Amino acid sequence: MDEKHQGMASPSSGSPPPAAYEGDSRPAKRPLKTRIWDSFQRDPNATVTKPGAVGADGKVFDVEGAAAATANSPLSRRLKGRHLQMIAIGGSIGTGLFVGSGRALSTGGPASLLIAFGLIGCMLYCTVHALGELAVLFPVAGSFSAYSTRFLDPAWGFAMGWNYAMQWLIVLPLEIVAASITLDYWNDGVNNAVWITIFLHLIIAINFFGVKGYGEAEFVFSIIKVIAVTGYIILGIVLVCGGGPNGSYIGGARWADPGAFHNGFKGLCSVFVTAAFAFAGTELVGLAAAETANPRKSLPTAIKQVFWRILLFYIVSLTLVGLLVRWDNDRLLNGTSSADARASPFVISIEEAGISGLPSVMNVVIMIAVLSVGNSSVYGSTRTLAALAEQRQAPRFLAYIDRKGRPLFAIIVSSAIGYLSYIGASNRQGDAFTWMLALSGLSSIFTWGSICLAHMRFRQAWKHQGHSLDELAFRSQAGFWGSALGFSFNVLVLIAQFWTGFAPVGYKDMTSAELVQNFFEAYLAAPIVLLFYIPYKIYYKTPFLTVDMMDLKTGRRDLDLGHLLAEERAEKASWPAWKKAYKYFC
Repeated sequence: MDEKHQGMASPSSGSPPPAAYEGDSRPAKRPLKTRIWDSFQRDPNATVTKPGAVGADGKVFDVEGAAAATANSPLSRRLKGRHLQMIAIGGSIGTGLFVGSGRALSTGGPASLLIAFGLIGCMLYCTVHALGELAVLFPVAGSFSAYSTRFLDPAWGFAMGWNYAMQWLIVLPLEIVAASITLDYWNDGVNNAVWITIFLHLIIAINFFGVKGYGEAEFVFSIIKVIAVTGYIILGIVLVCGGGPNGSYIGGARWADPGAFHNGFKGLCSVFVTAAFAFAGTELVGLAAAETANPRKSLPTAIKQVFWRILLFYIVSLTLVGLLVRWDNDRLLNGTSSADARASPFVISIEEAGISGLPSVMNVVIMIAVLSVGNSSVYGSTRTLAALAEQRQAPRFLAYIDRKGRPLFAIIVSSAIGYLSYIGASNRQGDAFTWMLALSGLSSIFTWGSICLAHMRFRQAWKHQGHSLDELAFRSQAGFWGSALGFSFNVLVLIAQFWTGFAPVGYKDMTSAELVQNFFEAYLAAPIVLLFYIPYKIYYKTPFLTVDMMDLKTGRRDLDLGHLLAEERAEKASWPAWKKAYKYFC
């Protein structure tokens, strides 16, 4: 037998399988089990060779090595434009909008709800455009912490990376607990551990399919959420105009009685952190840039979708919620936690209109939204952990990327922490949810502020090193001053949250222990960030990067865009006015 057939021979019969015949050059198909096992092997191109520190004592951070490591990450680049667009449009719509907005309505009233969400939305518009400009030019792994490391201070990048990773590590069990609480709407006789087991392992399974699994799941989840919110907006307009079963015109009656505001200015400030939690995850579209086939084409379109999501799905829907539900509604105040679907103003407004069946449909949507955010949390935490490990700012084993482009051990760690959600099966589920929310609620403010500041510093370095804005494939519509506004507003939110945490609404009637607990529930993320930043800064003596020190070359996907951009701009110049306007916003 010749060498080719000998290699294909069956061990049991000594003869070649039927598919192997003389002259067949097709390779033998390996068994499914072997292919699955091999897919988990380390990618031969995935190596962490750059040192995390240099210098005689090993205590000087290697900024160039960190930039090279994130730029050359072998994460799979399989996300398409449609995935990014749906992640941008519906990716972060979850309990913060559907349920948490009810607690915010009862605290500040409908006017405070709109003002807080509107201001956070404007700030986030500036932030996402700043992120888009950076991510199109530098589509590197772990973009948020990597940009802080490259343009601000490696110690701050370390703190921001761990802040973001911890935020999403905690959000996974938090959202699974929320899903189990949501199911109590129909049947509170089933032990929550049953639902936790189902949801947790479903999310883990999705993420073991890699970035394509995450992208396809988010595509489906986001479509469902977008359809649901759009349907609610149409229904809400009908109900406000008096077209519901009760037939009574509502209009602005709820703003007159019991009133547009509750608890004054402090009530408004108390709503900010709820709004920040509701918008958390919007920045994931930038994190996905490293796993996108063509970020220069896909990202700008996805970034522009954020404006419409903020306007339509948050502002319009919450305007209708404020018109349909009184802020002194007992059900808003008596929810067992921020995830209690019975306290969802969306559900309450439909039930009070006398419509049967739809409240259950809305709760199914809430449950899907919870699963979607839980799915995103695994994606966000694992990619950030892998990027930190590639920069030697996390344990080396977390940088393990398998042949399918999955950060395998980071997924395992994130999944393991998800088992904390079984606390939700105990009689302390309300306390568990509250403290997990405290860990994650304020983290987004630090992330968004860092993105804006990194963009401002990048623009300064870009100009200083002889570049012009015409060289950028995507330019932030908000520009440098938009990022300055976004950064300033993030600082103001941190100040407002400190005030409402230190002296909350009704603080005169609270005990000292209750005041301390309230402060840490509101501000726990801040001391954690400082605990990461200060020791790292002292140990590695990291510098505050000047415009001369910043690396503007490593990680740029396309180094010579001049000719390509000139052609694209010439094509855009020939477009009719309606198409230019459409492309500007979409």
